[in-house]
Amino acid sequence: MPYPKPLREQVVVITGASSGMGREMAHKFAAQGAAVVLAARNEGALEMVALEIRQNGGTAHVVPTDVTSWDQVEMLAQEAITVFGRIDTWINDAAVAIYATVEETDPEEFHQLLHVNLLGTIYGSKAALARMKAQGYGTIINFGSVLSERAVPLQAAYVASKHGVKGFTEALRLEVMREKLPIHVTLVLPAGVNTPFFEHARSKIEVKPQPLPPVYQPEAIADTVVYAAQHPRRDLHVGGASWMFTVLQRISPALMDRFMLLGDLGARGQKTKEPDEGRDNLFKPISEPGRVHGEFAHLTKPSLYARLVEMQPAWTRLVLPTVLAAGLFLLRRR
Repeated sequence: MPYPKPLREQVVVITGASSGMGREMAHKFAAQGAAVVLAARNEGALEMVALEIRQNGGTAHVVPTDVTSWDQVEMLAQEAITVFGRIDTWINDAAVAIYATVEETDPEEFHQLLHVNLLGTIYGSKAALARMKAQGYGTIINFGSVLSERAVPLQAAYVASKHGVKGFTEALRLEVMREKLPIHVTLVLPAGVNTPFFEHARSKIEVKPQPLPPVYQPEAIADTVVYAAQHPRRDLHVGGASWMFTVLQRISPALMDRFMLLGDLGARGQKTKEPDEGRDNLFKPISEPGRVHGEFAHLTKPSLYARLVEMQPAWTRLVLPTVLAAGLFLLRRR
């Protein structure tokens, strides 16, 4: 059968669907006619998302899931098969964050974050892969970050997890390609996004954290992922800052180190002036109905890069970045 299918014929599983990018992706996929399976720890927030989707004529099924549990992730996959008969696209978006130095981060905090962000992605990919091999097709979309490419201070645990997601996704892709399976594996690398993710983070920096500017709206990331579910991509940089940081990191990591330390930009740019409220979702969900947007609309800018490059034919995606990278390389030499 032709694959990928049109969105109106797809069944899409989304972890981290109760809030932020996951919640927005659920709405975008449902609006295109896909049946969405919503997973997160906050069942009440998931039910709100499902209600909103159904009120707009869409199809949604809720499966409360803690991605740190292999048994629960396996149950999520099986529930999708039981209810809808297949899984066309599986999106691993669940994540948590800690803002603290390495010295300030407790071992159990490192363990929990890596279990959610990295092992949760591994569990989801493994559960999806088994079903997709059985049905003969599918798409797995894993969420890395610009921090999969470039480290920043105060987020060592998160950076480690997203570097791990990138490496795991590349290895999984090679195994699928080696077996010549019609299964697509995509890594999404967004820059900072205006979602409640930062309000939900554990903070030991005395103030509320914020995404390192420039920041993009979650709609831009959701649009790109919906596009990728029909037009397979290897990697998707969302936000020109994501691509720029990646290019600069590959040209000169030492230069990027100096840039991060210039005026303490790497740390200062992640801090608001508001005191931290002392609540987070590291070990358990925050009791709230959930929402898509965060408090950083004043830092946002349009994401033209994804629409002009990532969502274009292959020759465009190759030519424009190559020209820009060459220009940056020549500028550095000069």
